[in-house]
Amino acid sequence: MSLLRRLSKDSGQGGSGNTKRPVLRPQEQRVSTRQQVQSDLLRRVQNRLLNQLDPNLDLTKADEVKRTIRELLDQILQQENILLSRTERQRLFEQIVAEILGFGPLQPLLEDDTITEIMVNGPKQVYVERKGKLYKTNVQFQDDDHVMRIIERILAPLGRRVDESTPYVDARLPDGSRVNVVIPPIALNGPTITIRKFFRTPLTAEDLIRLGSLTPEALEYLKAAVVSRLNIIVAGGTGSGKTTLLNILSSYIPDDERIITIENAAELQLRQEHVVRLESRPPNIEGKGEITIRQLVINSLRMRPDRIIVGEVRGGEALDMLQAMNTGHDGSMSTLHANSPRDAISRLETMCLMAGVELPDRAIREQIASAVDVIVFAERMRDGSRKVTRISEITGMEGDVIQMMDIFAFEHQGYRDGKVHGRLKPTGLRSRFMDRFREAGIYLPPSVFGIGVASRR
Repeated sequence: MSLLRRLSKDSGQGGSGNTKRPVLRPQEQRVSTRQQVQSDLLRRVQNRLLNQLDPNLDLTKADEVKRTIRELLDQILQQENILLSRTERQRLFEQIVAEILGFGPLQPLLEDDTITEIMVNGPKQVYVERKGKLYKTNVQFQDDDHVMRIIERILAPLGRRVDESTPYVDARLPDGSRVNVVIPPIALNGPTITIRKFFRTPLTAEDLIRLGSLTPEALEYLKAAVVSRLNIIVAGGTGSGKTTLLNILSSYIPDDERIITIENAAELQLRQEHVVRLESRPPNIEGKGEITIRQLVINSLRMRPDRIIVGEVRGGEALDMLQAMNTGHDGSMSTLHANSPRDAISRLETMCLMAGVELPDRAIREQIASAVDVIVFAERMRDGSRKVTRISEITGMEGDVIQMMDIFAFEHQGYRDGKVHGRLKPTGLRSRFMDRFREAGIYLPPSVFGIGVASRR
């Protein structure tokens, strides 16, 4: 008889007590008892195992640690006369390894390539995102302290901290996945973790075309824009795929250029060799030592960059980024949150005002019109898919208004079978940067812009 069956029998399920209990169907009773037994067993064996492990054991030697854990686990199970099936023993071993070497209950979710986001709302609620849809999992932590231990394991290698004085922090996992942590007293449900996973194999441009996020024509235009050193802003809402797009666009930067990346939490995955990665730093426990994105942008100008890539502009660093784009650092790129290309321009203007520099509105708009060449706008659709819905060029100023024209726009074709149907189509307007493309040795046929296509049909 396995331990789970034996403990289920000893737990009083069939006893004759007078204590009133909730009436559960037999299947619910088995599932509830099994989960409770597994949780209790895991906690007991894990605590004893941790007490017996050598504190000087080098955790970086994963194979040696796993071998030690398995030997101790077999020894403990034998001493306590605990009978487990092979499957149950292996599951217990994997859970203990995850607690010691990985990220506890989150480890199986992190290893599942179908999951794109993990949301921990306190110890008893864990949700995941698959294909743009949210699902509740049966993964649970023991208590708030268990969640906090996993949070500390994430933050410790990065030199970051979270406590009552600083109850929220941004971080990253070793694979580059983005992590946000919020803890009590501002998180009322308990410690909250949000992880936006990175694909183990980064998405390529071909993947975006296959998924319907981009068209070959739009990609050909964007590749020409990157190679010919146009300044590009990738805009969109939360979870719309801005960072993925920025990664793909940056892959077209020539290998003989020096690239400086600046981020709050380093997550860009540039494939070039000559890349210098800078990351902002929060203040220490004394409130000192903070390094902001704006300081890094200013410092990067002294590092002889060919291109500056800012992971995301959120405040006054927008003004310094525009200054860099206007002073010889052509081909720079960044992302920002916005609801449309026009809104991206308005947000840039607002963020420049946050720099605390007294500039008239027209001067800021002239800086934006001169610095930004292309805005790529991405959206997260109703069905959870991510699509580029607009590619616009800045054409200059008319009066006090920045002028734009759409080169590509998404044409909605309805909502069928739970999926958004449509295609990113050229508007028929030729790019104003054709001379820049030719100077870079790039020739884009008129068909890329939808010119002459109708006549040929």
